[in-house]
Amino acid sequence: MAGQLARKKPQPVSVPADERLTGRAVWGATIGNILEFYDFGTYSFFAIQIGQAFFPASDPFASLMLSLATFGAGFVTRPIGAILLGSYSDRAGRRPAMTVSFAMMSTAILVLAVMPSYETIGIAAPLLVIFARLVQGFALGGEVGPTTAYLLEAAAAERRGLAVSFQPASQQIAATAGALVGEILSLTMTREALNAYGWRVALLLGAATLPFGLWLRSALPETLHCPEEPVPSVQPVRRSLAARRIVGLGFVILASCTIVTYVTGYMTTYALNTLQVSAPLAFGATLISNTVGIAAALLGGWLADRAGRRHVMIWPQVAALLMTYPVFFWISESRSALALLGGLGALTLIGTIPYSAFYVSMAEGLPKNIRGGTFATIYAFAIAIFGGTAQPLVTWLIHLTGSALAPAWYMLVASAAGLCAMLMMPETAPLKIQWAVNKQDPP
Repeated sequence: MAGQLARKKPQPVSVPADERLTGRAVWGATIGNILEFYDFGTYSFFAIQIGQAFFPASDPFASLMLSLATFGAGFVTRPIGAILLGSYSDRAGRRPAMTVSFAMMSTAILVLAVMPSYETIGIAAPLLVIFARLVQGFALGGEVGPTTAYLLEAAAAERRGLAVSFQPASQQIAATAGALVGEILSLTMTREALNAYGWRVALLLGAATLPFGLWLRSALPETLHCPEEPVPSVQPVRRSLAARRIVGLGFVILASCTIVTYVTGYMTTYALNTLQVSAPLAFGATLISNTVGIAAALLGGWLADRAGRRHVMIWPQVAALLMTYPVFFWISESRSALALLGGLGALTLIGTIPYSAFYVSMAEGLPKNIRGGTFATIYAFAIAIFGGTAQPLVTWLIHLTGSALAPAWYMLVASAAGLCAMLMMPETAPLKIQWAVNKQDPP
């Protein structure tokens, strides 16, 4: 009997049709994620202008560093939000946790958008801005884990990779929306107007989505209390060991992903401040990069459902590692539109694919009753340590060395560490594991 099973191609484990992930549920989860990451990321795009409004200084570098440090303050409260809202999602459900985080994020971005400048209310302005960023960080810390768990649990086993890929894809969509808004504003407003209030317009667009987002998320079906779909494994002990290994390796990979993502998100400020290119080209480079990243994230999830998680993680990561320095050298030497748009776009295309496979692999390896909280906590600590410091560190490295290649150095170290961890990740794709089980059956 076992021999006959071994010769048959196994069918992917599936869930009943009424429990499968619907298009409405996907967009309900990811649109809220898009809106939250738009709010959080827009600050990064307008770091120079926000620094001038709330952190005036005689030295432009000091003003920018204070602004970026405040951006980093939002990462301090991420672990707290991850622990509290993530564990709440494991007890009360994914939907209420996602709704609470969305409401907090939108309220904080509204406060930030309408905050009077330093010239108007003095020291109260930067203090209130820091408080708003802390609230945003708390909310976003509790967003990623429940959303990822929701997408995984609501999807059929053979579609988990594609479903979970909407998590990183939604972050790219958010970054694209922010860059698009920045591009439009930079083309339609004078430099003086953009510096004075253009960034407020961008933030208010995110705050305006609060009613729609709350309505959308309140209509989502709950997945926490649905029966856990069994994932085949060679032995329960081996699966337990793999879950513990995923926690440690996941932290390293998330740290690597965070550094690459936030350095890439820094490209608008980098292009304006370091390369001294025009504002439309600076925003355009980020826009093209993030647009390509959307397709790459979804492609990575689709490939992970067909080729397994490990292969889709490892080989594109190798290619991205080899591409990083040549692309940044090209950009820094030519400072042309082709280098910024084409080079950064190609690097993002290859470099984004591995992380969709990783997201689903990590979520699959965690038990359902702790999935939301554990994923959120690991993610938040990686983000807090490496995301909050990425942009200030790169700015400081450029200032210290005078080299426009400083971002490439940091990305190379991060990508190499991520690759090493990916090589040690176990395979969690249900179809791949079932094949392993069948091959080990005695004839």
